[in-house]
Amino acid sequence: MTEYGGGTEDGEASGILIPLHEARNARLEQPVRFDRRELDQILRLYGRMVAANEWRDYAIDHLTDRAVFSVFRRASEVPLFQIVKDPKLA
Repeated sequence: MTEYGGGTEDGEASGILIPLHEARNARLEQPVRFDRRELDQILRLYGRMVAANEWRDYAIDHLTDRAVFSVFRRASEVPLFQIVKDPKLA
């Protein structure tokens, strides 16, 4: 990493330059997440199913290779359904 522009007298913070290949690798290491539009659609469906007394609990897992929305009838059971976002399958 290369630092540039040290702190100034008026309190401005110094910045850090990161080589492009390191930035890409750092972005790849970030967990996969549902975006706002996807989560909105999922939660609308979830709300309808809760109102119909079919579903009662959910879990969201953000993993390095995929994001998973799991639906449960009861919290102590295995998931009834899983919605998986896997960028490798895009």
